[in-house]
Amino acid sequence: METIVSVKPILAISISLFGSLLIIALGKHPNVRESCTFLISFIKLGVVASMLPVVLKGQTIYYNLVDVLPGVGIAFRVDSLGLLFALVSSSLWIVTTFYSIGYMRPLKEHSQTRYFAFFALALSSAVGVAFSANLLTLYLFYEMLSLSTYSLVTHHQDEEARHAGRKYLTYLMGTSIAFFLPAVILTYIYTGTLNFASQGILTGKAPDAMLIVIFILFIAGIGKAAIMPIHSWLPSAMVAPTPVSALLHAVAVVKVGVFSVLRICFHVFGIKLMHVLSLDVFLIYFISITILVGSLFALRQDDLKARLAYSTVSQLSYIVMGGGLLSIIGMTGGIVHIVMHAFGKITLFFCAGAILVNTGLKKISDMKGIGKKMPITMAAFFFGSLSVIGIPPFGGFISKWYLALGSIDSHHIPILVILLTSSLLNAAYFLPIAYNAFFTSNAQFNDSTTIQEAPFFAVAPPVFTAFVSFLLFVFPGFFLELARMTAKLVLS
Repeated sequence: METIVSVKPILAISISLFGSLLIIALGKHPNVRESCTFLISFIKLGVVASMLPVVLKGQTIYYNLVDVLPGVGIAFRVDSLGLLFALVSSSLWIVTTFYSIGYMRPLKEHSQTRYFAFFALALSSAVGVAFSANLLTLYLFYEMLSLSTYSLVTHHQDEEARHAGRKYLTYLMGTSIAFFLPAVILTYIYTGTLNFASQGILTGKAPDAMLIVIFILFIAGIGKAAIMPIHSWLPSAMVAPTPVSALLHAVAVVKVGVFSVLRICFHVFGIKLMHVLSLDVFLIYFISITILVGSLFALRQDDLKARLAYSTVSQLSYIVMGGGLLSIIGMTGGIVHIVMHAFGKITLFFCAGAILVNTGLKKISDMKGIGKKMPITMAAFFFGSLSVIGIPPFGGFISKWYLALGSIDSHHIPILVILLTSSLLNAAYFLPIAYNAFFTSNAQFNDSTTIQEAPFFAVAPPVFTAFVSFLLFVFPGFFLELARMTAKLVLS
């Protein structure tokens, strides 16, 4: 595979990194501050998108910033997997910025400058993880993401937010320091390098027992993947403003977790070593517990954001499962689920925030009949639900279809049963919300009630992302191609 040296990966990361300083400087001028945020986000997306033609040709983009140890440096590498994730996170930042205006201003939220500045830092961290060329670079940006999002999780500065913030850092940084970092060190000791390779770097470098230990350390250390039992930080973090929950805890933070797991499986261990040690079988069946139990927990939640959070816990494991199926079609399904889940779930979070802005309601049981007053919001919620469940014509069907075919192709029929069962549970905890919103009555939403749709800035984003979920079914396009490229490369 041809490698091209370019500074574009660093530009994509640094634009929002230094842009956060500009946002702080413009804090006393909200309209200018938000305009600056839009400008930064569009430039960032433009730089990321400019690398797409090169990657689709089968080439990679590389840039070494500085050497730290022999065989290890702060380096960046843009391949099909990293570009797919970077495109999703940077494009949805634009939509979330638009939504944040419609959410933060009507609620008169405090510290909005700090909010937008740390959002920019978080996006730099997420793209830094996506474009990391080795474990050291990935680990540094992984930790940077934890620290930059802590301020967003604790935005309200009350006791509940502080408690959630402590739990957030304890789980995410505690696991990364206790397990992820030792796994990185052991990898370097046995291999002399931390650079990602298409066939992995650990084959034949350590005893089998030690390789299994290193693998378990990696999985336990990537707390952002929300694999049970290291998952409870995610529902607790829902105390953050809804835009934070939407982008960071439905897209950036949690997707960094599962993305990192895929990097470990594909480019540190390699598919052949995973199969020889039966780590693929261990991973897909272990992850099945999270898929099913997360769905059952979601079914029990009356708080809308809590239900969405537990749904995310379950849905994230589809991505990891795809990586463990070790077939082109299964891995393609897992990788492209990063995209499909992101657009579907962010739609649902946006709708939850629009309801909160307009009515102050958080409990699902209080939302009966709300569709008669907020039909556009609840229609978008319904369409987002269909995508997450995996019902055509929405993008979630594409990724779940590929995962189902992948489980058959890999001769894991129990996994197919788990996928179908989970989808039924998805329907059980989402569809009643839309049904009750449109087809049941509530005195709170009678004809004399003056409740209407939320402000335009809070309604337009979920309508847009719901429409994109439909387009992803009709035109899965280059996202599927990027996913296939990744699968073919690691299986070659």
